Amino acid sequence: MDQIGQIKDIVGNAQKILIIQADNPDGDSLGSALALEAILHELGKTPILYCGVDVPGYLRYLQGWDRVQTEIPHDFDASIIVDASTMSLLERLSDSGAQGWVAAKPCIVLDHHQSVENVVPFANVLINEFTRSSAGEVIYYLAKQLGWPIPVSAGECIMTAILGDTQGLTNQLAKVDTYRAMTELVELGVDRPSLEEKRREASKMQLEIYKYKGRLIERTEFAYDGKIALVHIPQDEINTYSPLYNPGPLVQGDMLQTMGVQVAVVFKEYTDGRVTGAIRSNPGYGMAADLAKHLGGGGHAFASGFKDVSGKPFNEIKSECIRYASELLAKIEEEKPDETVQYAYQTD
Repeated sequence: MDQIGQIKDIVGNAQKILIIQADNPDGDSLGSALALEAILHELGKTPILYCGVDVPGYLRYLQGWDRVQTEIPHDFDASIIVDASTMSLLERLSDSGAQGWVAAKPCIVLDHHQSVENVVPFANVLINEFTRSSAGEVIYYLAKQLGWPIPVSAGECIMTAILGDTQGLTNQLAKVDTYRAMTELVELGVDRPSLEEKRREASKMQLEIYKYKGRLIERTEFAYDGKIALVHIPQDEINTYSPLYNPGPLVQGDMLQTMGVQVAVVFKEYTDGRVTGAIRSNPGYGMAADLAKHLGGGGHAFASGFKDVSGKPFNEIKSECIRYASELLAKIEEEKPDETVQYAYQTD
């Protein structure tokens, strides 16, 4: 039986379906989870939303975020993991002792990340369509293929997922099928301006966060002739500010908007020795997945991340990140056409 047939059977034979996000929820993972919830409701199923951590404040404009549980229920028939096909992003599931419950039931993984290590070993079906812009886009075309209903509420969440990973349709993850999906979602009745207004409203920051953002910008470091931007967030700041606003999304967009910057890395250093990194790259410099993979993580070309639990000193991790990012950028620049020569040719 092919994968589509397997998905149809697993969902068809299950009543209570657990929808699992990774431990680092973002617009794509939450949007995908909520979209699946709405679709499964239309199919007469009972979906249950799970994430190992609390949904960050900047995502709480999506209606239904408060239905996401941080504990795995005992009573479910199957599970669907969205926007993650690696166990590295599901450590809370393992640490809680609940992985065995999930592994004992049929499991579907729906992902789109180009670089994946430590693939989910208990998945009955693993679909990782790295040509898709987002997990939301994967779900949209899968639902169409299976003939599943897509209510407007699901469409809003799918659009949010697509916009999140394509940086508002500005990077090269957005392809012909992405724009086709966006058009069809608008035709379905999704109001993109309304979604954008909700996102902007939820993204407003308290004065304390505004001042903190200024401090993060002030201490941002630059390397490789200003093409790499990096900022370090220690444990005390994680404790103080993360409940109010995730420091990564708070500053990373501004880092990428700085002239000359092509890749931005936000490091978080924990007192237990863990170091995590959120990597984002600008259009034309899709090397985030390669950099994350080198550092033990994964993701896609323009958004990825890693977690180092080896106990290695932070400065060593940062130095290796800069070294390899510089290599990747140099390789991209070597392969780019000479724009000066092109311009001269066009004006002759």
